[in-house]
Amino acid sequence: MSNRNKLHVRRGDQVQVIAGNYKGARGQVLRAIPSKHQVVVEGVNMRKRHQGPTQANPEGGIITFEAPIHVSNVMLVDPSNDEPTRYRNRLDADGTKERISTKSGNPIPRP
Repeated sequence: MSNRNKLHVRRGDQVQVIAGNYKGARGQVLRAIPSKHQVVVEGVNMRKRHQGPTQANPEGGIITFEAPIHVSNVMLVDPSNDEPTRYRNRLDADGTKERISTKSGNPIPRP
């Protein structure tokens, strides 16, 4: 048995938040952190941090950034009917895996 942490979403996927303060918000997955079971979603879980001057940002000041949220709080959005859905994996004839939406039965393209 492998110790690989696998997430149900990947970078570039369109997801909807299903729990927490940002419930109902949609965005693209910017970063996946499999070791912590977390994802960073565009425009979700915005935080502010006071940062001192650096070479990259000589003025410093307050920066706003997206903080990670737990992957169990997001659901993949099916592009064909624009609804959050679970998915199944299907093996094609040539051996490639394809994600199939359980609601519509349509394939969900890889980003």
